Amino acid sequence: MVNKEFNTAKNPINNWTLVLIMCAWLGLAPFFPEPHIWGKIKWIAGGANGMQLIDWGDFIMHGFPWLLLARLVFLKFKPKTVKA
Repeated sequence: MVNKEFNTAKNPINNWTLVLIMCAWLGLAPFFPEPHIWGKIKWIAGGANGMQLIDWGDFIMHGFPWLLLARLVFLKFKPKTVKA
């Protein structure tokens, strides 16, 4: 029986290769002088002074691949439940 919840052939967001490429390409771009998501995280950690709606949208766009990666890691390593 095929596990429908974690089937990579049907759902591309469960594909490790695609998610890792998205993290490297969209999640870190632009790479210089520092990754964009890192700059946004530092800005938010500093109090988010002067952040506008477009900055929050930019943070969500660059952070989404990392959220997908965290989801895949959680699904991979979550404890198996025993059915009675």
